[in-house]
Amino acid sequence: MENNVKYLAKIPLFYGLPESQLREISNLLLERSYQKGRFIFMEGEPGEALYILKSGLIKLTRRLEDGREHILHFVNPGEVFAEVVLFDGGNYPATAEVQEDCVVGVLRNQDIERLISQNPGIAVEMLRIMSRRLRAAQEKVMNLALHDTARRLAYTLIKMAEEHGIQKPGGTLINFNLTNQELANLTGSTRETINRMLNSFKRAGAIDVDRQQIMVLDKNKLENLLK
Repeated sequence: MENNVKYLAKIPLFYGLPESQLREISNLLLERSYQKGRFIFMEGEPGEALYILKSGLIKLTRRLEDGREHILHFVNPGEVFAEVVLFDGGNYPATAEVQEDCVVGVLRNQDIERLISQNPGIAVEMLRIMSRRLRAAQEKVMNLALHDTARRLAYTLIKMAEEHGIQKPGGTLINFNLTNQELANLTGSTRETINRMLNSFKRAGAIDVDRQQIMVLDKNKLENLLK
């Protein structure tokens, strides 16, 4: 209980709530563990709950009309996801696949609705989260629509380094393995094209690649591609 209360207090969705309310939320929080490769929910399934990632890494994807996978977001610990189903009462708009063994907290819709009625500030913070997601989605759409593959890849690597980067002596390490196919799914390209672009960036001294892990060596060189 105490660990859950301390954990919830650090999540932006629950900032500022008194300990008594955090304890109430903790009582409602269901904890589930998933192994790598499992699915938490699938696109189109009834949306029943909001999730909080406590540890691990989760990939959110949608299936395009031609059958290809499009990666929407990689969820970090402390992030809320699937919050949209609370407001529209519909199905999950994406698939959540476990990339690294994870532990998630689950808050059922009916419990969240009761909490919001008692704490309107939670609804405001949830709208802020959704607004940030919408802004990020709009930036991604613009990137896909207006830029060539090199610019799309440079933009994606910069964002990944900002969101998942660990500072190392030589640069910023993107802290999980990314296959060329996943990078292609993120950028609307093909695996072969991504392979050529990564080799080009590596020769230019902008990045280094080792066993599917990418180190951004020179962010300025990537940013110059966006100009």
